[in-house]
Amino acid sequence: MVRKITKRLPVPSFLKQRKTTKKPGQAPGTLHFTGEQRLDHVLMNLYDYDAEQLSEHDLSKIEDSKPYLDSPSKTWINVCGLHDIEKLKEIWQYFELHPLIQEDILNTNQRSKIEEYPDHMFFVLRMMSFSEDTGVLNVEQVSIVLSSNSVLSFQEDDFPIYEPVLHRLRSGAPRLRNHGPDYLAYALIDTIVDHYFKVLEKLGDEIEDLENEILQESDEDIPQKIHALRRKLIFFRRSVWPMRDSLNSLLREESPLIDEENKVFFRDVYDHLVQIIDGVENYRDMALGMLDMHMSQVSNKMNEVMKVLTIIATIFIPLTFIAGIYGMNFEYMPELSVPWAYPAVWGIMIVAAVVMLFYFRKKKWL
Repeated sequence: MVRKITKRLPVPSFLKQRKTTKKPGQAPGTLHFTGEQRLDHVLMNLYDYDAEQLSEHDLSKIEDSKPYLDSPSKTWINVCGLHDIEKLKEIWQYFELHPLIQEDILNTNQRSKIEEYPDHMFFVLRMMSFSEDTGVLNVEQVSIVLSSNSVLSFQEDDFPIYEPVLHRLRSGAPRLRNHGPDYLAYALIDTIVDHYFKVLEKLGDEIEDLENEILQESDEDIPQKIHALRRKLIFFRRSVWPMRDSLNSLLREESPLIDEENKVFFRDVYDHLVQIIDGVENYRDMALGMLDMHMSQVSNKMNEVMKVLTIIATIFIPLTFIAGIYGMNFEYMPELSVPWAYPAVWGIMIVAAVVMLFYFRKKKWL
């Protein structure tokens, strides 16, 4: 028996568990980068703003941010690249970040969460976006540290995640310019969540394409594609669900770093996450339904084949019986000496086959 080998589809990189060499039993706050180096150098961009002005600077040293941090304006520093731990240590020590925050920024396997420390509030999110050129889902961990007068954001590469926020700052958006750093943190989180809607829309298109392939039976790798889609949806849900719970806890508690006036905006992000999770759950159910639909298609196709073979076998059963009777070659069979016996047997066999075909067609078995 020859077993057909089904081609396995490659596993997307974001679904592979990133490895860590951190040894068990190490002290909390031990620094080790668990991701992949995506940039040659760590990049730092500073944005200092208030209602009247916005200044943008590329930083080579974190100490260059001191004049802006000491001013009454709001300061946002975006850091791209997490591979250079020594460079990042300078930033963390300058802002006196808790060792656990430092460890979590480098551990790119973190689940989405919100944690509050005495002087900082720490956010961890998954940034997800589809590449316009290749259609590949890009995933990276994003960390945001909120303090009383500044916001620090960390990302693995220099993908322009926050371009919409920068556009609003540059265009003088009054709400963003006038509110405090907590509103900026909200705007950054909201931008990441907005990308989730695009990912959800792309997954919906992928589900529609798979449904068409199933109905057309145009691809033998449909089960593998369905399982790959389900893994994406599970990963998506696992990335979004913890952030929803964390935001829910943030809305119920009081924090000196979050103004009560701005909590309504965080509640809006929470509503968006609920909507996204509902969409993911619906798509998961649809993916399960597609697998059942594909198996039904395969089963129906097999049933059609078996029906045709059964009809052919049924037609030949009486013909085989007649041929078997006259193949016994007994000496005193009366028909053997009749001149027209041979064409008569053929006539009987043909008539029997035609009658059965007519009967099967009348029954709509054919």
